[in-house]
Amino acid sequence: MGERVDLSRFAQLVRERDGFLIMTHCRPDGDTVGSAAALCLILRAMGKSAYMMANPEITDRYAAYAEGLFAPEGFEAGTITAVDLAAETMFPQGFAGGEVELCVDHHGSNTIYAKYALVMPEKAACGEIVLELARELGVRIDKDIADRLYVAVSTDTGCFMYRNTTAGTHRAAAELIDAGADFGGLNVKLFRKVSAARLRLEGLIYGSMKSYYDGRITVATVTLDMMRSSGAQERDCDDLASLAGRVQGSVCSATIRENENGGCRISLRSGFDVNSSDVCARFGGGGHPMAAGCAMDCPPDIARERLVAAIIEEWKK
Repeated sequence: MGERVDLSRFAQLVRERDGFLIMTHCRPDGDTVGSAAALCLILRAMGKSAYMMANPEITDRYAAYAEGLFAPEGFEAGTITAVDLAAETMFPQGFAGGEVELCVDHHGSNTIYAKYALVMPEKAACGEIVLELARELGVRIDKDIADRLYVAVSTDTGCFMYRNTTAGTHRAAAELIDAGADFGGLNVKLFRKVSAARLRLEGLIYGSMKSYYDGRITVATVTLDMMRSSGAQERDCDDLASLAGRVQGSVCSATIRENENGGCRISLRSGFDVNSSDVCARFGGGGHPMAAGCAMDCPPDIARERLVAAIIEEWKK
């Protein structure tokens, strides 16, 4: 068990260290990639040696923001730093081990596995924390850093539509735009354009959706057969978790994705009536009160039954 520290103490720890190797979580999203890449550039602006740890699961959607930042072969890390990574179960594929010295995260469920953890669950995205850290460290936010932090903040809030978005989130975005972030181009790239395979997959997902609890719970399933028939690849699957919540009247939505090993990954989104993290904790997962995830070692149909039952139980508490 490590130590939870505040922003000022964390900044001091950063100043005292070097040889940073920055780790993103498995199945990386825009927040972990954008925040890690921005932190890498911030550390380099301080004259530190800093690289991102290779993550084979980074998709084409986010790869450009990490380009040129990955550690060269043979790099010996002095300070392993995790970004947007709540628990050891989220370590990326190929992690060779070693003590995680520092962690920057916004998940209230963070297990404090790192030696020193800066955890700010009131922030909608880890990118907001990295922005505050840059201010604390006295590093100017240039366009390259601003672009990456905008990716982080915008994707973790669904382009500022999710309920985790706060006035502070908007102020952070405005600061990044003032610093040169290409918000128009990034918004089109991240939220408007998708592949033809993604559109075919979405059609199959919408067609398979099921509603429960008088329409207040909506569950979408993504099977391996759907992936094959649509021609979709992993790069086409970013933010599938948001689709089920689009149904009118839906308050709590879930996306169940079938794995090659016969199990499922579940993403849960909710309003204030249900705590998503508490529901997912029943199955060994966790996250935020309004956005969480877990895994189940069973087929999608059984996973759906178990999940819906758990959601209703939590709702009735």
